[in-house]
Amino acid sequence: MLTIKNRPHNNLPSPLGDLMSEFLGRDIGQVFGTNELKRTVPGANIVEREQEFELLLLAPGYTKQDLTLNVEDDLLTISAEKKDEALQENERYTRREFSHSAFSRSFTLPDTVDSTAIEASYSDGVLSVRIPKAEISKPKARTISIS
Repeated sequence: MLTIKNRPHNNLPSPLGDLMSEFLGRDIGQVFGTNELKRTVPGANIVEREQEFELLLLAPGYTKQDLTLNVEDDLLTISAEKKDEALQENERYTRREFSHSAFSRSFTLPDTVDSTAIEASYSDGVLSVRIPKAEISKPKARTISIS
């Protein structure tokens, strides 16, 4: 099973951010008073067993309703989107870092799997995707008569 890597977009061009970080010894966001956290895609483990693959994706903070799985042309895409809740009338934040969060991760499925029988479950922040291997058709033995 192949993994397609996703590189998150930086707010500032990398050379400038690297130069400022090297010069000041800290992230450029801290210089300007913001503390922008680095966004990453969730980590994944893929286990191959005799009858199946199991893909485990670490996605804490999401619910089952936030997660979407899609298979198209042997490409399994797992994505999630979680939107920020609106402010309540009596709330006033001194600092607010909770915001919209989303990710998308794609995996190329090998020809040896049955993509129509994929099953998924989500528990304790871990998405478990069971991808069964397809049955390999064996050539049938037969006797050929000679005429």
